Amino acid sequence: MNPRLLIGIVIGLYILAGIRVIFEYKRALKFRFGKYVSLLKPGLRWIIPFVESIQIVDIRVITINIVSQEVMTEDNVPCSIDGVVFFKVEDPEKAVLEVEEFKFAITQLSQAALRDVCGKVELDTILSKREEMGNNIKNIVVHQTGGWGIDIIDVKIKDIQLPENMKRMMANQAESERS
Repeated sequence: MNPRLLIGIVIGLYILAGIRVIFEYKRALKFRFGKYVSLLKPGLRWIIPFVESIQIVDIRVITINIVSQEVMTEDNVPCSIDGVVFFKVEDPEKAVLEVEEFKFAITQLSQAALRDVCGKVELDTILSKREEMGNNIKNIVVHQTGGWGIDIIDVKIKDIQLPENMKRMMANQAESERS
């Protein structure tokens, strides 16, 4: 085999190995030997193989469920509450470099905030003021994630599960009020 052809093939493969496609809804952080170099915008990009690497970050709105949390309300009623957090990465550099696994961190912060906020109010407040409770949780999470390059769009309380005896009591009270 011709040595020039062989060298040409090796160089061609080396060039092809560095080609990356970054979609419109993503950004890529470029690292050279582990050190942050730059942010790559969407399109066809080339990195130096074996020297540079990239980490892709999705910049669309991301939805994370707050798994059901057992909460004891201020009036000592145990209930199970779950919710959802909507957020968007505004600064991919901060989101990757300032916090390890930002999605997991936001999930943990949201769970803790939900327990704190709902534990400080009575059950009636949680049931009647879901929107306000969600805003309180959002404010806590926004405050905590301030330097992470993340925009918390909204926090919603999805479902509130009450103990069976509490459900029966509320149904009996509603029935007696109708009579």
